Amino acid sequence: MIPALLAQIGLPLLARAVGGALSNIDHPVAAAAASALSAVDAEIDGGKISASQVAEANRHVERMEELTLARDVGVLTEINRTIRTEAMAEDAYVRRMRPTFGYIMAISWAAQMLAIAFVIVARPADAGAVIAAMASLGTIWSVGLSVLGIYVYKRSQDKAAAVAAPPTGIFAALMKRISAN
Repeated sequence: MIPALLAQIGLPLLARAVGGALSNIDHPVAAAAASALSAVDAEIDGGKISASQVAEANRHVERMEELTLARDVGVLTEINRTIRTEAMAEDAYVRRMRPTFGYIMAISWAAQMLAIAFVIVARPADAGAVIAAMASLGTIWSVGLSVLGIYVYKRSQDKAAAVAAPPTGIFAALMKRISAN
């Protein structure tokens, strides 16, 4: 938003506005920045920084905003493609297993944490034993989270493969038949 604003109102006005705002902050870094912006404003007003240099700075900011916008569009396009690929999976089990397992893990973790909190509040004398017992469930949690990690990793590979253009030719057909078995 700031680069778009800068491109619209121009560098001199923005330097003046930001410099004035920073001069009201009681901090050495803000004071130094305000001083530097005031110096830039004075150089522009004095003609030491030419109008063509200011226009070039404005053009640079516009270009940077265009690049940022293009990057954001690319990121959103990839996210959209990933979501569509998952939604279009033909196998309902594949499409729903990973999120279901993730929800089960989250609900299980929440139930355990609530149980520990309840014991700490309702039976403080038993809290140490319950916490120690929960600590011994670390191996089970490691296995469950590892499985969830594999689901996420594998599903990401599946999505990437669905998005990529399939190779063509006799070797591609041969590899497809081999990997299908």
